[in-house]
Amino acid sequence: MDTISPGTRVRYPRTGTTGTVTRIAEEGGATFAEVDTTGLLYRIDQLIPVEGHAPTRKGSREDTLVRVAQEREFSSSTGFQESLLHTDHSCEGGG
Repeated sequence: MDTISPGTRVRYPRTGTTGTVTRIAEEGGATFAEVDTTGLLYRIDQLIPVEGHAPTRKGSREDTLVRVAQEREFSSSTGFQESLLHTDHSCEGGG
């Protein structure tokens, strides 16, 4: 079995989460690894090492700013604001 240590790319198969291990922690007699993409701890025996490099993000700063402006425009639109009025504002995860 490959050794998982900080800097190792891993995947958590139950959710498909992938990322890079940022630290290793011992808690309650078990070993956990923190994954950078979620900031969560995963039992090290549940992680699978992944070959290759992290995917690179494409797009420029300008592209990102345009996307942010579009999302702001959408969230301030009348249709979106009206849809919020027709909810009870509860947060039910249903599970």
